[in-house]
Amino acid sequence: MVNYDVVVIGGGPAGLAAAIEAKNNGVNNILVIERDRELGGILQQCIHNGFGLHIFNEELTGPEYAERFIEELYEMGIEYKLDTMVLEVSPNKTIYAMNTTEGILNIQAKAVILAMGCRERTRGAINIPGTRPAGIFTAGTAQRFVNMEGYMVGKKVVILGSGDIGLIMARRMTLEGAEVKAVVELMPYSGGLTRNIVQCLDDYNIPLLLSHTIIDIKGKSRVEEVTVVKVDENRNPIEGTEKIFDCDTLLLSVGLIPENELSENAGVEIHPLTGGPVVNESMETSIEGIFACGNVLHVHDLVDWVTEESRRAGKNAARYVKNQLASNGNIKKTYAGYGVRYIVPQQVRVANIEEKLHLMMRVNDVYNSAKMVIKLDDEVYKRIKKNHLAPAEMESISIPAKDLINRSFTTISVELEVEEA
Repeated sequence: MVNYDVVVIGGGPAGLAAAIEAKNNGVNNILVIERDRELGGILQQCIHNGFGLHIFNEELTGPEYAERFIEELYEMGIEYKLDTMVLEVSPNKTIYAMNTTEGILNIQAKAVILAMGCRERTRGAINIPGTRPAGIFTAGTAQRFVNMEGYMVGKKVVILGSGDIGLIMARRMTLEGAEVKAVVELMPYSGGLTRNIVQCLDDYNIPLLLSHTIIDIKGKSRVEEVTVVKVDENRNPIEGTEKIFDCDTLLLSVGLIPENELSENAGVEIHPLTGGPVVNESMETSIEGIFACGNVLHVHDLVDWVTEESRRAGKNAARYVKNQLASNGNIKKTYAGYGVRYIVPQQVRVANIEEKLHLMMRVNDVYNSAKMVIKLDDEVYKRIKKNHLAPAEMESISIPAKDLINRSFTTISVELEVEEA
């Protein structure tokens, strides 16, 4: 058995930022385990720009953003293993992994940081009727084929789902010479950032069909056509609104799922709405000494937010190793009120907050001219005016520690006050 102070599972943007921050906070014996052939995670296939506006105050491509952290990891001498699959994480922080050169690895950590990212929902997860021809890809798989492997996945494309990766692939396929017939979205609003709707669809005259879905796929060896239909407010198909699109490729951008098999098998409590671990102010899960950050915790819209959150996880993992985290004291709960879908973290120990408590959340619908109301129990702490709120865009609120210390309360809630039109 090999011993480490901190083991980070996942070498993507979350894992890299967490490992570097742990090192910056005085922990030297760190290992990063990555199952892919290189560090950087999903960023390596995201060759478009728009990364780093908050962290670096400049626009970078995904690989450029990742490279900054990879180089820092190299300079710090942080140990890492590639092509290594973690098989199990035990509650006592023993990690079982394997690769082709060392075989089965038995690693003991003082603290573990879960940073495995997320995966895409597939056709099987949404049960689209029809035949089972070739030419159906998740948008991320198509992105890897086109950007990293050099394969063109199709010429006439329909995209189901308007998440950011679907929008970005609409532009990417167009630039590669394909005809993107439409982006079809079940909800009455897009699941992607506004800037991606403008830059990836509007700029290329690609139609976005809101409140629509696909009810049939036809094709023998290859996709030949899909049937699109309008849906009502209950998301049921409206008879007589069918449209048939001739296409050879269907890309699915129908949601991301935090990759939490390891977490669940370790006994970590999973939140029913985020699909990720329940964590406290230190990004610590329900198992002491196991931390989580990035898309394994909850799906983010910007990698910059992943980096900031993962730095908190890395710093607090280092504090845990050095016995600087309080494990007792009153636990406050966060509560998502009207209009707010969820809040991360779900639990707060005020004694461990150094400067500010950071709350991240998503709303459950599109709102204009609303106020985010923060309450400590029933007392209004602050109102923040927002001109626009949408489920696709993460919201972040910071509360100074001095406003929470020596204050009697049991819950911190955030709700929306919506102005009537």
